[in-house]
Amino acid sequence: MNVRKQNYLKGSLILMLSAAAAKVLGALFKIPLTDMLGGVGMSYFSCAYSLFMPVYAFAVTGVSSAVARLTAKSAALGAMENAHKVRRTALALFSGVGLAGSIIVLVLARPFSIYSADSPEAALSVAMIAPAVLFGCITAVERGYYEGLSNMYPTAVSQVVEGFVKVAAGLFMCHYVMDNSSKIMRYFPYITDVKALAAAAGILGVTLSSLGAVLFMCIMRLSSRSQKTTERTVMSRREIVHELISAALPIGISAVVTNLTALIDMWTVISRIPASTLSGVSAEDYPRFVYGSFAGIALTIFNLVPSVTNMLGKGALTLTASAWEKNDKESLHNNAMQALYTAAVIAVPAAVGLGVMSGEVLGFLFPHQSDEAAVCVNALKVLMPGMVCLCISYPLFSMLQAIGKASVPLKIMLAGTAIKFAGNYFLIPIMGVDGAALSTTICYSAILLLSLRSFTVYAGVKLEMLPFIKVIYSGAMCGGTAYLMSSLLRSGSLFIDLAVTACVGGAVYLAIICCVTDRAVKKKRACTDADS
Repeated sequence: MNVRKQNYLKGSLILMLSAAAAKVLGALFKIPLTDMLGGVGMSYFSCAYSLFMPVYAFAVTGVSSAVARLTAKSAALGAMENAHKVRRTALALFSGVGLAGSIIVLVLARPFSIYSADSPEAALSVAMIAPAVLFGCITAVERGYYEGLSNMYPTAVSQVVEGFVKVAAGLFMCHYVMDNSSKIMRYFPYITDVKALAAAAGILGVTLSSLGAVLFMCIMRLSSRSQKTTERTVMSRREIVHELISAALPIGISAVVTNLTALIDMWTVISRIPASTLSGVSAEDYPRFVYGSFAGIALTIFNLVPSVTNMLGKGALTLTASAWEKNDKESLHNNAMQALYTAAVIAVPAAVGLGVMSGEVLGFLFPHQSDEAAVCVNALKVLMPGMVCLCISYPLFSMLQAIGKASVPLKIMLAGTAIKFAGNYFLIPIMGVDGAALSTTICYSAILLLSLRSFTVYAGVKLEMLPFIKVIYSGAMCGGTAYLMSSLLRSGSLFIDLAVTACVGGAVYLAIICCVTDRAVKKKRACTDADS
């Protein structure tokens, strides 16, 4: 087939831009959806995701990496027929896994909603998202095949297609249900809250978006031309299945553990939040209101940047694996520093800006949901250090997998999950939802420290701390500038104040980071010249 290969930097940039576009589209979906559903309605939506995401993570997360690895190996040997066989075998295998996952979500929809979320009307939302597990598996195989051929465009475009369909279909159907509630509720007599139906309609948009990605990949496959090859297949179907499962399973289990934090938040926030009342929210609905606000607003913003820096791990995995196989410690060190430094440079100013301007950001994004936003202002501030730790941890996980330590991230995530559960259990009754945010930050801080220690020990490399201290210093200057600007600006327009503050703070950050980086480069050159 016609393959457009990209190097590491270009491929990572393509994936990061597509992930950023997908997250922007996700925000354009979540923000109006939160306006329509409110805190209680978002609790139905978030309940569906809480069951869906662990099943989806187990079935889908490791698929693209496993397929990419086998495809890349086949392509390197010039065995394109074997690469095609990997693709066909993976489609058959993981379509079965995805179908089983969809059935599990569908069967557990009602008991999960009743016994775990104390919200039986959320069962319809859970059922609506069930088919997305199957569609996600199919898409992951196709993405992995093209990634293995160093062609990141199909993955990037399919992510954007998925985002567009989610926005268009999800918001349209949710709005339609809200406007025609009396007519539609006649078909669902067991549901008394129209927001439960509207949340299910919004969730159906997510399922349709995953179907849209599958259809895009089908078009890609039909329009591709396969090369005629004469070499014999070098692997049997059984060998391919064994390789795929061996590569995908540890990653899938680690991803399940990662997504357990969402389940922990659902269980503990709803059950441990101190009793209170709010205008327009009954005492019975108050825990679900707080959970829906926290999950739908604070955690949505929290996950924006990590989902972008996660793309750095895809490129880091390939380079780290190559350096490890060649026992090239210098390349291993340089690749690790590049990936972690890039993640820090992106994450730190984003976290500082969101932390300093959390009230203004939430007020701008959710102008019609002031009560929900008010619940999340302090929580968002507390979450930001954890966001930086998570952004840097993602590339570390990929590099640990690349050096043959795929089980280590799983053990680290299990430890982090235990910390998260204990933190939520003891802190939420004292601090409310801010306690859930603090336990998240403590959890990801511990995960980062354990990941750094594990990688340096197993890889046998030493990572310098000075570049990261410079990033933190630059971020602090950025935050101080942003705070001063926000105190001085009173234009009357929240958008203008935010834009000016972000531009000035960002300019200060870039100026300082460029200055300290330039000095480091000059110093390194001087040392090199002196040695020579």
